[in-house]
Amino acid sequence: MAESQAGDRPPPDLKTRAIVAAGDGVFRSLLNTCRVEQKGTHNFEQFHAQGRPVVFVLWHGRLLPCTYWNRHQKLVTLVSQHRDGEHIARIVEGWGYTAVRGSSSRRAAGALRDLVRYVKAGRSLAITPDGPRGPRETMKPGALLAAQLSGAPIIPASGGASRGWWFGGWDRFLVPKPFARVRLAYGEPVHIPRDADEAALEEISREVEKRLHALTRLVDSEEEWARG
Repeated sequence: MAESQAGDRPPPDLKTRAIVAAGDGVFRSLLNTCRVEQKGTHNFEQFHAQGRPVVFVLWHGRLLPCTYWNRHQKLVTLVSQHRDGEHIARIVEGWGYTAVRGSSSRRAAGALRDLVRYVKAGRSLAITPDGPRGPRETMKPGALLAAQLSGAPIIPASGGASRGWWFGGWDRFLVPKPFARVRLAYGEPVHIPRDADEAALEEISREVEKRLHALTRLVDSEEEWARG
């Protein structure tokens, strides 16, 4: 499988190149002023040390800090086929990600097959289970199915900042402010049995959602972070 789907798409037009270059430059300039703190990295490092891939799940609104501070880790991510998704895909490909295009409403089955193939080839995934259009911070089944079919564990993740801008779309998208302290937290692995039925998957989905909410509260609270 190719390292990136960028080569399978037409070359970007001048407007797309300009938007991607501007977005990448702004994000790098801004986020490079921040200091990052992390908790729970052992939850995925234990698998990486064994050469085993994982499936990271994170809320769409926390995409920027989580994506930026895990760049160049050869992660594979799912990006919407919406027009704005092309800009996102080009930016994260510049950060070392492989972008698989698709969503729950467009090319869902093909995207799931691609994701499972990458995991079976040893690549970890990063998926926003409430993307691309919500409901906000509510699990959809794609990430769980990718983990179940590939045998990789789910690793919940979240990111917060001591100071940030919150953009008012459906996902309440976080952009850390200059010189903010960025907090990243990773939860314990969740294993999904290959023979799990629909009822079992629904129970696991609720548990993963609960863990994501807990991690998000942790990264958003100075007091909880200091205690943890």
